[in-house]
Amino acid sequence: MDPGAQLRRVRERLGLTFRDVERASYELASQRGQMEFVVRISRLADIENRGVVPSLHKLYSLCAIYHLDPRQVCRWYNIPLDDSFHDGAQVTAPRTHLAAPPMLLKLPLRFAPTFDPNRTALLSRLVERWGQLEATLFNGHPHYTYGYIGLSDRWMEPLIRPGGLVLVDTRLRQVHNSGWQNEYERPIYFVELRKEYRCSWCRKEEGRLILESHPLSPCTPQVWKSPEEAEIVGQVVGIAMRLVAR
Repeated sequence: MDPGAQLRRVRERLGLTFRDVERASYELASQRGQMEFVVRISRLADIENRGVVPSLHKLYSLCAIYHLDPRQVCRWYNIPLDDSFHDGAQVTAPRTHLAAPPMLLKLPLRFAPTFDPNRTALLSRLVERWGQLEATLFNGHPHYTYGYIGLSDRWMEPLIRPGGLVLVDTRLRQVHNSGWQNEYERPIYFVELRKEYRCSWCRKEEGRLILESHPLSPCTPQVWKSPEEAEIVGQVVGIAMRLVAR
């Protein structure tokens, strides 16, 4: 069934006429202060019967009025929003930057009887059933964000390789100059500069933020005024990266 027909079926199931939808969209547009949200009768007829693809604003209005999940409606139009994080992971960038979290997480629902948590093994061989879980349960938390390590960013290599993905806790912004016993315990911070981002160790001295690279990295330390030139986004609390280049 084409998307327009599916939208028509939902509207009819709700008992809404074209005029009901138009009236509701006008109310929504008034609340939002944007006339782009208005879905006129003629446009709704074209969407349902002539295969016209609604604009983003009109699609939002229809989803709100019909109580539909926008991601589901986008799937009707072959736009897989749930896959945007996965597809984006295939596209690399030279600079380190913040990244939107995935909409869905794939989690193991049932492990195989041979699963032994004490032994190292391939997870794919230990899971009998996988399931999708709304990532917003975890990543919708306002204190967490993702950072992408640019392919030209070798500041923390080999501890964090270029192309890696880091989970950043924005609550942890205080820089600690001591208190760790080795490099694995030392806090790593995601830092926003004027025109770019850094992911590195940090040290603070008299209004200056000193960015320190890994000893094996070719990068040299940098000194920035803080917070005028450099600001801590948060502390890295998780890392996902490839150990072998593609």
